[in-house]
Amino acid sequence: MPAPRSRAVPAAAPVSALLVTADAGLVEEVLRLCAAAGIGCDVAAEVPRVRSRWAAAGLALVGADLAAEVAALLPRRDGAVLVTRSDGADDVVVWRRAVEAGCERVALLPADEPWLVGRLADAADGRPAGVVVSVLGGRGGAGATTLAAALAVTAAREGVRGLLVDADPLGGGIELVVGGEDAAGLRWPQLQSAQGRVPAGALRDALPQVDGLGVLSWDRGDLLAVPAGAMRSVLAAARRSSELVVVDLPRRLDEAVELALAASDVTLLVVPAEVRATAAATRVAAAVGPVARDLRLVVRGPAPAGLAADIVADALALPLAGELRAEPGLAAALERGEPPARSGRGPLADFCRRLVAD
Repeated sequence: MPAPRSRAVPAAAPVSALLVTADAGLVEEVLRLCAAAGIGCDVAAEVPRVRSRWAAAGLALVGADLAAEVAALLPRRDGAVLVTRSDGADDVVVWRRAVEAGCERVALLPADEPWLVGRLADAADGRPAGVVVSVLGGRGGAGATTLAAALAVTAAREGVRGLLVDADPLGGGIELVVGGEDAAGLRWPQLQSAQGRVPAGALRDALPQVDGLGVLSWDRGDLLAVPAGAMRSVLAAARRSSELVVVDLPRRLDEAVELALAASDVTLLVVPAEVRATAAATRVAAAVGPVARDLRLVVRGPAPAGLAADIVADALALPLAGELRAEPGLAAALERGEPPARSGRGPLADFCRRLVAD
C-alpha cells in the first residue's frame, strides 16, 4: 500500500490533531476515530514538513513507523501519543520508541480505541484529559471500596476536581460510604441508556454532590450491570469534567469492567497482607493484567503472620504502589456513615494524599 501524502481532512471543528505516519492503514484507522470524536486531523507522512505545525496542534499523534524520525527532528511537546496497531507489536520496542519520541502515552489499536476517541474529543474541546484511577480487591472484603472512596474524598479536600464512580452493582452502593445516599441526582439506572458523547458539564451537574465530590452510584432498583456503551460514554465525559476520576470496580469481568480498565491510567489492586488473600489475588491479577494499562499493588495491613508487602508484591509480580497500615476505629466510623479520610488524619488519609499527589 503506498504511503499517504500529507493532507488535511476537514471537519466541523477546527483542525486540532496532527498525525505523523507513512502507514496508510494506520491513517485510515485514525481518521475513522477522528470522525467519531468530531475532530479534524492533519496527516503528514514526512517528518521535516511538520515542524511548523508540531507545537501548535491540539493533539500530536505519532505512528510507530516514524517515531525515530520524530525523536531526531522534532522538539519534545506535551501530550504526544504514539499510535500503532497491536497485531504483532512488541510492547518493549513500542514503549522504547514512545519514550525516545517524547510521547506520554501509547495507544494500541484496536484495544485502545475508546481511550483514543476520548482523548481526541478532549482535544476538540480544548480540555486537558483527567486521570482515571480504578480500584479493585484481590479478594472479597479487601477494602477496595474504602480506598476508592477515601482517594476521591482526599482529592476533593485537596482542591482537586474529582468524581467517584461506583461500577460494582453488587457492592451495596458507594454513596453509603461517603454519606451521599440522600443527595439528589442521577444514579446508574438513569444513565444506562447513555450512548455517544455525553456533555461533560451536564453529567457533572446532574450527579449527587457530597462535599464538592461528584458521586455516581446505584439506587435500590434491579439493574445488575452497567451497559458497556453507558460505561464508555460516562467515563469519557467524566474525564472531560474532572481532574481525577476514581472507579470502584468489582472482581468479576464483563465488557463494561474491561472498558473501565482499558480507560484507566492506573489500576490499584488491594490485597490484605495474608497468605490466602495473596493466593486469591493471583487469579484476579491474571484476569485483570491483560486489560489494565498500569496495574499496581496496594498491600493492606495488619499482617496477622507478619507477611511483608514486598513479599506479596513478588508473589504477584506487580509493582508496589504502597502499604496501607491498619487504622483503628475505621470500621466503626464507616458504620456511622462517616466518609473515610474525611478528617485528613490517620494512615488512610496520609496514604491517599501521597496517591493524589502522584
